[in-house]
Amino acid sequence: MRHGPGRAGRRASAGLLVLLLAAGCDAGASGGPGDGRPAAAGTAEVPGEIVLASGRDVTGKGGIRQQLIAEWNRQQEAKGSAYRARLVELPGSADQQRSQLLGALQSGSAEYDVVNLDVTWVPEFAAAGLVQQLPDRLVDSDVVKSVADTARWKDKLYAVPFNSDVGLLFYRRDYLASAGVTKTDLGKDTGWPVLRRLIGALDTAGKDKKLPGPYVKGWTSQLDASYEGLTVNGIEAFASAADGFALTDEDGRYAGSAAGLQAGLDELRDRTQAAYTLPDAVHSDEADTLTDFANGRTGFLRHWPYAYRTLHQSLSDQQLGVAPLPGKAVLGGQNLAVARGSQRSTAARQLVEFLTGKESERCLLDAGFAATRLSAYEDDGLACNAAKPAGQATPAPAGERTDRMPRDSYGRPAYARGVLLPALANAVQRPRTPLYGAFSQTFTAQLARLQSDTPPSDAVLADDLDAELRRALPAR
Repeated sequence: MRHGPGRAGRRASAGLLVLLLAAGCDAGASGGPGDGRPAAAGTAEVPGEIVLASGRDVTGKGGIRQQLIAEWNRQQEAKGSAYRARLVELPGSADQQRSQLLGALQSGSAEYDVVNLDVTWVPEFAAAGLVQQLPDRLVDSDVVKSVADTARWKDKLYAVPFNSDVGLLFYRRDYLASAGVTKTDLGKDTGWPVLRRLIGALDTAGKDKKLPGPYVKGWTSQLDASYEGLTVNGIEAFASAADGFALTDEDGRYAGSAAGLQAGLDELRDRTQAAYTLPDAVHSDEADTLTDFANGRTGFLRHWPYAYRTLHQSLSDQQLGVAPLPGKAVLGGQNLAVARGSQRSTAARQLVEFLTGKESERCLLDAGFAATRLSAYEDDGLACNAAKPAGQATPAPAGERTDRMPRDSYGRPAYARGVLLPALANAVQRPRTPLYGAFSQTFTAQLARLQSDTPPSDAVLADDLDAELRRALPAR
């Protein structure tokens, strides 16, 4: 699975569109899918196994999600409960996982009780009545505000933030030092003009063979038009070009304009100029860019928080730096929702509450995920006792530490409080619409024209993109 934040499905499902029309795109009618009650309200729940369907855990086999579920099962056994939980990792790409979840939940087979949804899928599953409305208390003031907003649709709670994501800027401190840059610890004031100047210094040093690696170009990002990567980079550029940028309103209707789109296209074109972008970026996903950066082919990388732990397995803290992404960064992540057809809805909600509670979120942070709760970053008395940090799940030979991620004095990732939390708080969402798949497919198809041999002007592309988005989404 390609990680991130959110890489939503690319194609609108014809069956779902029919279902949306039949449901009137509203799951909140009394006694209906949005009333917060299980499908068979008033009947006894069926004890047994609660199945949680999710994409791949980037912390690896026996990772933090599985450890937390194992701890919940131990607690259930200790109190004599008949409920147990089981994690099912769905195969394939994010598109394929979304299709599997849609098919299973639309069929009413009750195959899954809890589903781990990309943040961009929540409006789609909620509007179609495939997940239950949840009690508001499950998302309290401890949840980062920007992250909490991803769990709602039309002011109703349908999911609970599990792990978040946000775009970050990773960079090679040793490359900057070799290029003669005196300040190699970049901060929140590092905008794109500064970044371009630093890339210029790296280019000069690279030509003079002064860099300790096979340097090619200044920076790389996920610009592959065949999946969500180009959409994410596009939204970050568009949101950075204009304050208050939005392509949809609160009801998921198209709210953009050709003029606003043109400013965003100009920003995206500036960011992806061949003069300082690794040529392979236009064909790269998260894994590709991570490899290129780790191998030293580029000095800067736009990536997600899990890269902090991954990159530190091969790069030292003196080599690797991380800072907020210049401009606006896109929010990603996954939220837990209870399936409409679950026969164990009460126990499923209890599982969700445990997995998204304060200690669980601290465990997720320690393992390399972006936690969703403020307390995970700010409460120095909060510790993870339910699971072991990634890389330490089994004893290492001779006490050797297998996880090389730098940590603060309280065991959190060293960058968590000063870099990651502010980045989450300032992040922007992608368009909120039940037709996100149709939006992303349309958006990326048009942006991909910038990568052609004869790219259109920003004005022409803005007009075309505006027209296509009006066709793909309902208009105001």
